[in-house]
Amino acid sequence: MKAVRPGDRGPAVEDVQRRLLALGYDLGRTGVDGVFFGATTEAVRAFQAANSLPGDGTVLADTWSALVDASFTLGDRMLYLRLPHFHGHDVDVLQEALNALGFACGAGDGIFGAYTERAVGEFQRNAGLPADGIVGSDTVRTITNLRHVWEGKGVSAHSAALIAPARAAEVLERIDITVAGQDEGGRRIAARLVNLAHATTADARMSLLEDEGSLPAEGVVLRVYGSGTARAVTGQPLVQTGSPELFASRLLTAIEAARGRCKEVVVELKAASSHDEREDQRAAVLLLDAICAAFD
Repeated sequence: MKAVRPGDRGPAVEDVQRRLLALGYDLGRTGVDGVFFGATTEAVRAFQAANSLPGDGTVLADTWSALVDASFTLGDRMLYLRLPHFHGHDVDVLQEALNALGFACGAGDGIFGAYTERAVGEFQRNAGLPADGIVGSDTVRTITNLRHVWEGKGVSAHSAALIAPARAAEVLERIDITVAGQDEGGRRIAARLVNLAHATTADARMSLLEDEGSLPAEGVVLRVYGSGTARAVTGQPLVQTGSPELFASRLLTAIEAARGRCKEVVVELKAASSHDEREDQRAAVLLLDAICAAFD
């Protein structure tokens, strides 16, 4: 980004001022006027000092990133496990709530990692919501309605003993899995699946198939369809979704039945006909959890 400095004028300065004002910093009588001077300079310096940033009053990339992070409130965006991890004030508030309610996600660091995803899923299960680890409007509403229970409270006494990732990361670290999206929905899910695996553990041995002419000699190849129109090739078992437990069992049976040192399996999921962030993420979570359960 282009640096925003004392003396500058224009929309970029207004954006900085709006964020500072929303965070409670005093901009003087003029408020948001698009002029980087006086009270605005002091507000930027105060924000930098509070966030352990170089305090010269210039808004460079690190200060801008911190301003954006601090500006998010819970519910501004959908949160889920991915790389790069979501981070910001909204994640901080989410972690505060989960820890206080007894759903452990570790030290509140404002980063939506594997422990936070697992805690979200447990909270959703206890609240009677779909336990997909995705923080959407229903989850935000339920947490907000419980604000009187968790706000300002510390970590629940039994919470620290329950810290754990959402899935068996060791499975992803010991099995070579190649994923190939076979249609539009399948390609979207495949990309999310691989991203989700590496967000769960940095040592995940899962990758996208880049070239049909370079199939791996060993491991597992998952050919993912998202349209519900999968056509299994001879020798490639077809697995369709069901309950999470049934899906994992079907996946393991199909992999065991596949021939050759490299096991190829066709997986049929139900993605939205057009891009739907939540449905694509749910499908990727369902498949990754089935993989981990099948091999755990």
